[in-house]
Order: sequence, then structure tokens, then C-alpha cells
Amino acid sequence: MKVSIIGGGGLVGSCAAYALQCGGLANEIALLDVNEELAVGHALDLQHGSPSVANQTFAGGGYEHIPTSDVICITAGLRRKPDESRLDLINRNTDLFMQILRDVKAAGPKPSAIVLVVSNPVDILTYVAAQTLDLPVGQVIGLGTQLDTIRFCSLIAAQLNAPPAQTKALILGEHGESMVPIWSSATIAGLPLEKYPGWTPSLSGELFKRTRGSGAEVISRKGGAGFAVGIAIRDCIDAIILDNDVVLPISSVQNGCYGVRDVALSVPTVLGRTGVQATMEIDLWPKEVQGIRASGTALRKTLDTVLQRIG
Repeated sequence: MKVSIIGGGGLVGSCAAYALQCGGLANEIALLDVNEELAVGHALDLQHGSPSVANQTFAGGGYEHIPTSDVICITAGLRRKPDESRLDLINRNTDLFMQILRDVKAAGPKPSAIVLVVSNPVDILTYVAAQTLDLPVGQVIGLGTQLDTIRFCSLIAAQLNAPPAQTKALILGEHGESMVPIWSSATIAGLPLEKYPGWTPSLSGELFKRTRGSGAEVISRKGGAGFAVGIAIRDCIDAIILDNDVVLPISSVQNGCYGVRDVALSVPTVLGRTGVQATMEIDLWPKEVQGIRASGTALRKTLDTVLQRIG
């Protein structure tokens, strides 16, 4: 299966390509970037490591790779300028994203292609992509809160000195300020979180606050996130390649799950080869459901402004 990464020359795109290489499932990975030389250089560097990993091929270039791609991952985006408002950044990123979508459409993607949006604001841009591309709506997904979820689990595990791979907890809703921590189903090694040694309810606020601020913390320390987001991208793409109906908190256009409609946000989603197989309305605490609905309302306000801008 071929994966093309638009923005593959950047930190997120190149980390995603490396994570996919280490996973060994995608047999062809193409890095597309406005800086084609950088994309070709990354592809060459990855190719050099392939004998020790898997039988994969790598290429750098442009939209000529789109027609043969099974998964199109869009990571390209702009960073916030000093003193720039959130809405101004959203508008600039939307303008860039619309040009990318036009280029993708002009290149002619496969009717079966899955588009994975990573660029921020991911929920807004996932909705825009679903409305713009001539693909079934379930084939357009966003990374959503998958990254927030693995950050959340990692911080819980570190706090309790627990095994990270056995720490299970979800973040749902918006990938942003209105994200919702799902404490009701959190477990470690199959045990409810409140039963795990060292857990106290007072930890919940601190851990969620740090999770919500994790992106800003990484940016302040190293300039931008790359490794964890690359792993989160691989989680999604591996689920598509394996077609194993794994449940992930990814963003897609909602049609009634938890009472949310006509906006893209993250709910438990069954992901497979054809994209969204189903959404799962798992039993949550009432305040968690309210949080998801509030997240949808907040996103809709921003979405209305963006849609008015792009027509």
C-alpha cells in the first residue's frame, strides 16, 4: 500500500514517514513538499535505512504521486506569528489547505483513497476536506485527539510509574481547548484507574491540564512536536493498512453521535481499509457527554466563520 505525505519535508511529515518505516507495513512512502529537494533528501535518508527494517521504497516529489496513493496524509501547515490571533492563523492555514485540496483534486486521487488530515486546526480542516474532495465522507478523516490520547496515557503512566502500553484512557471532542478527558473508562492493566496504587482524584485536574498544554510545552522546549505525532499518524495508517477495525479517537464529520451533527470532531471510531466503518457511542458520564456537545458547539462557531471566508 502506498502512502503519500503532503508536507513530508517538514518536522511532522518526516517524523511520520520515519514512524511508518519503523512500522514496516506501508510498502511505498512518498514525501511531497513545496521544497522538493528537502523531500527527496528525506526519502533518500529513509531509503538508506531500509535494509535493516523492511522491503519498502521511498520517493520525494510532488503531486504526481497522488493518483497511485492509497492513503494521502496532509501535514503541511503554517506556524503562528508573534501577536497573531488564533482566527488569523486559522484563516492563513485554511487558505494554504484549500490550495492543497485543489492540487489533490487536480492530480486525480483514487476513488478508494483515504485522506488523513493532520494540519491544524485539524477538526475544521477535516470538515473542509470532506466537503471539498470528491470522496465519500467516511474516507476523509482527521488525526483528531489520537495524539492527545497517547499524550494523556503517557502522562498518567509516568505519574503512577505504570506501564505506558497498558494505560488506557481517551481524550474526545476537539483537538484544542475544548477537548474532553474521559476518566470514566480509564484503566491500567485492566484495573479501573481509581483502583490502581497511587491514584488519587486530585491528580485528575493536574494531568489533564498538562495534557491540554502538551503541544505548547513541546513547542516551548524544542520548537515543535514531531516524534509523538508521527506515532499517532502511524496508529491511524496502520489501522487502515491492516483493515483490522481498530477503535481510535479520530476526527470525522459527525451525524448524531452523542447528539453532535455537521461538525468534525473525535469520538470512538472504528477505522479500517475504507475509512470510517462506524462510530461508537460508548457509555460515558453525563458531564463527559456534555463536554463533547460543548466541544461541537465551539467548533461550529469557528467553522461558520471559516466557511463564510472560503465560500
